[in-house]
Amino acid sequence: HFSYDPNRKILKGVSFEVPAGKTVAIVGPSGAGKSTISRLLFRFYDVQSGQVLIDGQDIRDVTQESLRAVLGMVPQDTVLFNDTIAYNIRYGRVGAGEEEVRKAAELAQIGPFIAKLPEGYRSMVGERGLKLSGGEKQRVAIARTILKAPPILMLDEATSALDTQTEQEIQAALDLVSKGRTTIVIAHRLSTVISADEIIVLK
Repeated sequence: HFSYDPNRKILKGVSFEVPAGKTVAIVGPSGAGKSTISRLLFRFYDVQSGQVLIDGQDIRDVTQESLRAVLGMVPQDTVLFNDTIAYNIRYGRVGAGEEEVRKAAELAQIGPFIAKLPEGYRSMVGERGLKLSGGEKQRVAIARTILKAPPILMLDEATSALDTQTEQEIQAALDLVSKGRTTIVIAHRLSTVISADEIIVLK
Protein backbone atom coordinates (compact mmCIF):
# COMPACT_ATOMS: atom_id res chain seq x y z
CA HIS A 1 0.00 0.00 0.00
CA PHE A 2 1.24 3.48 -0.84
CA SER A 3 -0.13 6.99 -1.27
CA TYR A 4 1.43 10.42 -1.77
CA ASP A 5 -1.75 11.98 -0.40
CA PRO A 6 -3.50 10.32 2.59
CA ASN A 7 -6.87 10.83 0.89
CA ARG A 8 -5.92 9.09 -2.34
CA LYS A 9 -4.37 5.60 -2.39
CA ILE A 10 -2.08 5.06 -5.38
CA LEU A 11 -1.19 1.41 -4.74
CA LYS A 12 -3.59 -0.80 -2.82
CA GLY A 13 -3.15 -4.55 -2.39
CA VAL A 14 -0.46 -4.77 -5.08
CA SER A 15 1.57 -7.97 -4.74
CA PHE A 16 3.84 -9.60 -7.30
CA GLU A 17 7.14 -11.44 -7.63
CA VAL A 18 9.75 -11.02 -10.34
CA PRO A 19 11.73 -14.27 -10.79
CA ALA A 20 15.50 -13.86 -11.27
CA GLY A 21 16.42 -13.35 -14.92
CA LYS A 22 12.82 -12.80 -16.05
CA THR A 23 11.12 -9.74 -17.57
CA VAL A 24 7.91 -8.39 -16.08
CA ALA A 25 5.94 -5.67 -17.87
CA ILE A 26 3.76 -3.29 -15.85
CA VAL A 27 0.91 -1.70 -17.78
CA GLY A 28 -2.03 0.48 -16.86
CA PRO A 29 -3.58 3.89 -17.43
CA SER A 30 -1.85 7.14 -16.51
CA GLY A 31 -1.95 7.70 -12.74
CA ALA A 32 -2.41 3.98 -11.94
CA GLY A 33 0.93 3.88 -10.07
CA LYS A 34 3.36 2.41 -12.64
CA SER A 35 6.14 4.95 -12.05
CA THR A 36 5.44 4.85 -8.29
CA ILE A 37 6.61 1.21 -8.26
CA SER A 38 10.02 2.26 -9.63
CA ARG A 39 10.27 5.07 -7.04
CA LEU A 40 9.54 2.57 -4.26
CA LEU A 41 12.11 0.12 -5.61
CA PHE A 42 14.80 2.83 -5.53
CA ARG A 43 13.55 3.96 -2.09
CA PHE A 44 12.77 7.53 -3.11
CA TYR A 45 9.76 6.67 -0.94
CA ASP A 46 8.99 3.78 1.42
CA VAL A 47 5.83 1.67 1.36
CA GLN A 48 3.28 2.53 4.05
CA SER A 49 2.30 -1.10 4.58
CA GLY A 50 3.71 -4.30 3.14
CA GLN A 51 7.30 -4.62 2.00
CA VAL A 52 9.61 -4.64 -1.01
CA LEU A 53 12.04 -7.57 -0.98
CA ILE A 54 15.11 -8.24 -3.11
CA ASP A 55 16.43 -11.78 -2.78
CA GLY A 56 14.25 -12.19 0.33
CA GLN A 57 15.67 -9.10 2.05
CA ASP A 58 13.59 -6.03 2.93
CA ILE A 59 15.13 -3.09 1.05
CA ARG A 60 14.60 -0.89 4.14
CA ASP A 61 17.22 -3.02 5.94
CA VAL A 62 20.05 -2.21 3.51
CA THR A 63 21.82 1.08 2.77
CA GLN A 64 20.55 3.11 -0.17
CA GLU A 65 24.05 2.97 -1.63
CA SER A 66 24.14 -0.85 -1.68
CA LEU A 67 20.54 -0.97 -2.95
CA ARG A 68 21.23 1.37 -5.86
CA ALA A 69 24.43 -0.52 -6.70
CA VAL A 70 22.33 -3.55 -7.76
CA LEU A 71 19.70 -1.51 -9.61
CA GLY A 72 19.96 0.02 -13.05
CA MET A 73 17.45 2.48 -14.46
CA VAL A 74 16.73 3.60 -18.00
CA PRO A 75 14.34 6.49 -17.33
CA GLN A 76 11.84 8.13 -19.67
CA ASP A 77 13.80 11.36 -19.62
CA THR A 78 17.55 11.17 -19.18
CA VAL A 79 19.44 13.93 -17.38
CA LEU A 80 22.65 14.95 -19.15
CA PHE A 81 25.52 16.73 -17.44
CA ASN A 82 27.20 19.76 -19.05
CA ASP A 83 30.26 17.75 -19.97
CA THR A 84 31.56 15.44 -22.70
CA ILE A 85 29.45 12.64 -24.09
CA ALA A 86 32.09 10.19 -22.77
CA TYR A 87 31.67 11.62 -19.24
CA ASN A 88 27.91 11.21 -19.52
CA ILE A 89 28.23 7.54 -20.50
CA ARG A 90 30.94 6.88 -17.90
CA TYR A 91 28.54 8.09 -15.19
CA GLY A 92 27.22 4.48 -15.27
CA ARG A 93 30.56 3.27 -13.85
CA VAL A 94 32.92 6.09 -13.03
CA GLY A 95 36.14 4.06 -13.23
CA ALA A 96 35.44 2.68 -16.73
CA GLY A 97 38.17 2.97 -19.37
CA GLU A 98 37.83 4.57 -22.82
CA GLU A 99 37.47 1.24 -24.59
CA GLU A 100 34.68 0.16 -22.22
CA VAL A 101 32.85 3.45 -22.83
CA ARG A 102 33.12 2.96 -26.61
CA LYS A 103 31.91 -0.63 -26.40
CA ALA A 104 28.89 0.41 -24.29
CA ALA A 105 28.09 3.18 -26.80
CA GLU A 106 28.26 0.72 -29.73
CA LEU A 107 25.97 -1.76 -27.95
CA ALA A 108 23.54 1.06 -27.14
CA GLN A 109 23.47 1.98 -30.85
CA ILE A 110 24.86 5.49 -30.29
CA GLY A 111 28.46 4.79 -31.42
CA PRO A 112 27.93 5.79 -35.10
CA PHE A 113 26.28 9.07 -34.03
CA ILE A 114 29.24 9.93 -31.74
CA ALA A 115 31.75 8.97 -34.46
CA LYS A 116 30.25 11.63 -36.77
CA LEU A 117 30.64 14.42 -34.20
CA PRO A 118 33.61 16.77 -34.85
CA GLU A 119 35.04 16.12 -31.36
CA GLY A 120 33.80 12.52 -31.13
CA TYR A 121 33.59 11.30 -27.53
CA ARG A 122 35.01 14.63 -26.34
CA SER A 123 32.00 16.54 -27.72
CA MET A 124 30.25 18.64 -25.10
CA VAL A 125 26.56 17.93 -24.46
CA GLY A 126 23.97 19.46 -22.16
CA GLU A 127 22.88 23.08 -21.91
CA ARG A 128 26.14 24.55 -23.23
CA GLY A 129 26.83 21.85 -25.76
CA LEU A 130 25.04 19.70 -28.31
CA LYS A 131 21.31 19.30 -27.89
CA LEU A 132 20.54 15.59 -28.15
CA SER A 133 17.17 14.29 -29.32
CA GLY A 134 14.97 12.17 -27.04
CA GLY A 135 16.14 9.00 -28.81
CA GLU A 136 19.82 9.96 -28.48
CA LYS A 137 19.42 10.77 -24.78
CA GLN A 138 17.76 7.41 -24.21
CA ARG A 139 20.67 5.67 -25.91
CA VAL A 140 23.11 7.49 -23.60
CA ALA A 141 21.05 6.13 -20.66
CA ILE A 142 21.21 2.61 -22.15
CA ALA A 143 25.00 2.93 -22.61
CA ARG A 144 25.32 4.00 -18.95
CA THR A 145 23.33 0.95 -17.87
CA ILE A 146 25.38 -1.41 -20.08
CA LEU A 147 28.51 -0.02 -18.41
CA LYS A 148 27.06 -0.41 -14.91
CA ALA A 149 25.85 -3.99 -15.65
CA PRO A 150 23.39 -4.15 -12.72
CA PRO A 151 21.72 -7.46 -11.77
CA ILE A 152 18.28 -5.78 -11.69
CA LEU A 153 17.06 -3.46 -14.41
CA MET A 154 14.17 -0.99 -14.39
CA LEU A 155 13.05 0.39 -17.75
CA ASP A 156 10.59 3.26 -17.94
CA GLU A 157 9.67 3.30 -21.60
CA ALA A 158 9.46 6.69 -23.24
CA THR A 159 5.92 7.60 -24.21
CA SER A 160 7.29 10.26 -26.58
CA ALA A 161 6.86 9.36 -30.22
CA LEU A 162 10.08 8.02 -31.70
CA ASP A 163 10.31 7.31 -35.41
CA THR A 164 9.99 3.63 -36.28
CA GLN A 165 13.68 3.10 -37.06
CA THR A 166 14.84 4.80 -33.83
CA GLU A 167 12.29 2.80 -31.85
CA GLN A 168 13.53 -0.48 -33.39
CA GLU A 169 17.18 0.42 -32.69
CA ILE A 170 16.40 1.38 -29.08
CA GLN A 171 14.35 -1.79 -28.62
CA ALA A 172 17.28 -3.87 -29.91
CA ALA A 173 19.63 -2.12 -27.45
CA LEU A 174 17.17 -2.64 -24.58
CA ASP A 175 16.75 -6.32 -25.46
CA LEU A 176 20.51 -6.69 -25.30
CA VAL A 177 20.91 -4.93 -21.94
CA SER A 178 18.02 -6.84 -20.33
CA LYS A 179 19.09 -10.29 -21.57
CA GLY A 180 19.52 -12.63 -18.60
CA ARG A 181 18.80 -9.79 -16.15
CA THR A 182 15.87 -9.44 -13.79
CA THR A 183 13.92 -6.71 -15.58
CA ILE A 184 10.86 -4.64 -14.71
CA VAL A 185 9.46 -2.59 -17.58
CA ILE A 186 6.93 0.20 -17.26
CA ALA A 187 5.53 -0.58 -20.65
CA HIS A 188 3.81 1.65 -23.18
CA ARG A 189 4.55 -0.41 -26.28
CA LEU A 190 2.72 -3.54 -27.31
CA SER A 191 5.97 -5.12 -28.59
CA THR A 192 7.45 -4.98 -25.07
CA VAL A 193 4.36 -6.45 -23.47
CA ILE A 194 4.30 -9.33 -25.96
CA SER A 195 7.93 -10.31 -25.27
CA ALA A 196 7.63 -10.10 -21.44
CA ASP A 197 7.54 -13.28 -19.33
CA GLU A 198 4.74 -11.85 -17.19
CA ILE A 199 2.37 -8.88 -17.44
CA ILE A 200 0.98 -6.94 -14.49
CA VAL A 201 -2.02 -4.70 -15.16
CA LEU A 202 -2.61 -1.83 -12.72
CA LYS A 203 -6.13 -0.39 -12.68
